[in-house]
Amino acid sequence: MFKSIYWKITLAFMLVAFTTAALVGVFIRLSSADRLSQLIVDQQRSNLEQTLSAYYAANGSWDGVDKSWRELQVKTAQTAGQYRPGPDNPPPNDHGPRDFLGLADADGAVIVPVDEQFPAGSKLPADQLKNGTPVTVDGQQVGTILVAQRPPGFSPQENQFLQRTSQALIYTGIGALIVALIMGIILARTLTRPLQALTHAAQSITAGNLEQQVEVRSNDEIGELATAFNHMSQEVSRSNQLRRQMTADIAHDLRTPLTTISGYIEAMQEGVLDPTPERLALIYSEIERLQKLVDDLRMLSLAEAGELPLNPQAVSPKEVLDQAAALFQHQAAQQKVSLEVDAREDLPSLQVDEARMMQIFGNLITNALRYTPSGGKVQLSAQAVNGRVELDVQDTGSGIPAEELPYIFDRFHRADKSRHSENGESGLGLAIVKALVDSHGGQIWAESNPGQGTTIHLSFPIETKS
Repeated sequence: MFKSIYWKITLAFMLVAFTTAALVGVFIRLSSADRLSQLIVDQQRSNLEQTLSAYYAANGSWDGVDKSWRELQVKTAQTAGQYRPGPDNPPPNDHGPRDFLGLADADGAVIVPVDEQFPAGSKLPADQLKNGTPVTVDGQQVGTILVAQRPPGFSPQENQFLQRTSQALIYTGIGALIVALIMGIILARTLTRPLQALTHAAQSITAGNLEQQVEVRSNDEIGELATAFNHMSQEVSRSNQLRRQMTADIAHDLRTPLTTISGYIEAMQEGVLDPTPERLALIYSEIERLQKLVDDLRMLSLAEAGELPLNPQAVSPKEVLDQAAALFQHQAAQQKVSLEVDAREDLPSLQVDEARMMQIFGNLITNALRYTPSGGKVQLSAQAVNGRVELDVQDTGSGIPAEELPYIFDRFHRADKSRHSENGESGLGLAIVKALVDSHGGQIWAESNPGQGTTIHLSFPIETKS
């Protein structure tokens, strides 16, 4: 049972509450007696000062004060409300535990002793007199109240007060444990409930139910964990769906040319068709489609695994764009699409594989021309942004729906579901582009307005000179 975090949190709360209550209780109990003793001393010394001042003013000297000391103490205690005569509260006497105040005259001679080391008539040293309380009459010091070093002792009422204080501390500690138990259970339940939900959802994923969502109950770390889990579950489910879709797409893209090839060869074997050069050329074109698909898949897997060989060298961004544009100028002219380059000569160099960069822009320009209508425009541009060089491919084509935009770099993803490999698309072009950009330490993202066009942004770190 105690292996559960539920009980661990509850016990931790109780342990903290018990330790805190115990430490506070011990401190208060130990300090209560000292504070009460000091309070008694301060009160009686202050009250006795007034009584002695009145005595000296009335008699003009300290004559007889030692014999009247007991009556003066009783009078002082009664005046302060600290003494009420009774069978359980005898009056203080000269040798009682409460007889802790004495008197010295103005010259420091002891009149009423409090310490055996300094009996009556002895002269007190200056440091002893300094610790006493002066007794003044008409602004002139006429004596000094002495305080014994021993504790004053407590009356039955004061002992009862200390006992009640101890009982209150015990009750407080018990109450703190009960409150800590309740709070611990509430907090433990609050913390463990989302954890249990996450555990059940994780077990469901393990069982094959990938689409799992848990309720986000807070904005703290556990809430962030639940949000991250929900996002992970969605991505796992989407990745699994993409994997199934990719398998189906690969099977489809392989089956179509294989069906064509096998159909022609079978017909030729049976003598239905003659192996003419045109038919052999058709078979060869289908084989080339298969070879391209296999090559694309192999390149994509190598790039994503970080095993694609690269030959990086310093190249000018403008030269890359000019070379890429030159390769497609004829095709753009045939489609009556304007293909332009907007880049400065003085842009910082990039440390990239030039052949791979041509492959990247070849795929991007091919896509841009495919979706840009006659009279449209495709623009290649470059600029320095925040210590990096950003290369853009912008078209004025049909654009990409907002819901499709986050997935255009996935394998075999086609924003236009009506387009298939029969039209020359394998669905791997943008996935290969992203993998090649990542291999160069770059970043790629897309922006699009349906009906107005699409912009693909590529950002690469600037070459650092050693």
